[in-house]
Amino acid sequence: METTLLVPYGGLRAFPTSRKPAREAASGRRRPTQKPKSLLSPAKAVIARPTRRTVYKDNWFDRLAIRYLSSSVQETAGMRSEKDGYESLTEAAIMVSRSFDAARQQEVVIESLSNAFPRFILEMIKFLLPPSKLSRQFFATFTTIFFAWLVGPCEVRESEVEGRREKNVVYIPKCRFLESTNCVGMCRNMCKIPSQRFIQDSLGMPINMVPNFEDMSCEMIFGQEPPEDDPALKQPCYQTLCMAKQTHGVNCSK
Repeated sequence: METTLLVPYGGLRAFPTSRKPAREAASGRRRPTQKPKSLLSPAKAVIARPTRRTVYKDNWFDRLAIRYLSSSVQETAGMRSEKDGYESLTEAAIMVSRSFDAARQQEVVIESLSNAFPRFILEMIKFLLPPSKLSRQFFATFTTIFFAWLVGPCEVRESEVEGRREKNVVYIPKCRFLESTNCVGMCRNMCKIPSQRFIQDSLGMPINMVPNFEDMSCEMIFGQEPPEDDPALKQPCYQTLCMAKQTHGVNCSK
């Protein structure tokens, strides 16, 4: 005998009870156990949302950086947000996703990043830090120190590069941008893809960003090329949580 329970992360599951299966009255044989059928196909399954929303206490540097990037995005896109703090960045991202297709969204972010960072500084970093173990580890450490305001608290982890262990991975337990937007499409088109292109083109450093859409964590792997058949590009958006889809009717799954 099985009992069907509603679990908090994505649907119904069947759990066996402690009772023994009932016997057929006539034949005396056990009834075959019925396996529960999936209510949703894997491609359409509801993705879990963390139960608690993270509360951030931005310091003066965080607020300054957020305002600077948000203003750059708004200026590039020709839009204006009346919000303050991280909400202004979130609203700017939503307005861009609502107004432009995926390709243009990516270009807006790349242009915004190019405008936010002086070109000569990027060229100097690219010249002084060509791809190597030192530069990969430097970029990973630099990201955890100076970009936590954008992605949330993060830490450096190791991975194997050409048979050697390196501290070239930034692990983000819960991405601030993804949690704030609840939108897989904006994660792809306004974070993952443009960031990978910008860092590769401007700093000469390959990077693969690997988001986990179930727990909203992410890994930034410096020195690794993104796969051609990237699973993150095939993931449909959240069915009931996506802010852009539910509030603005954005078709962000494409």
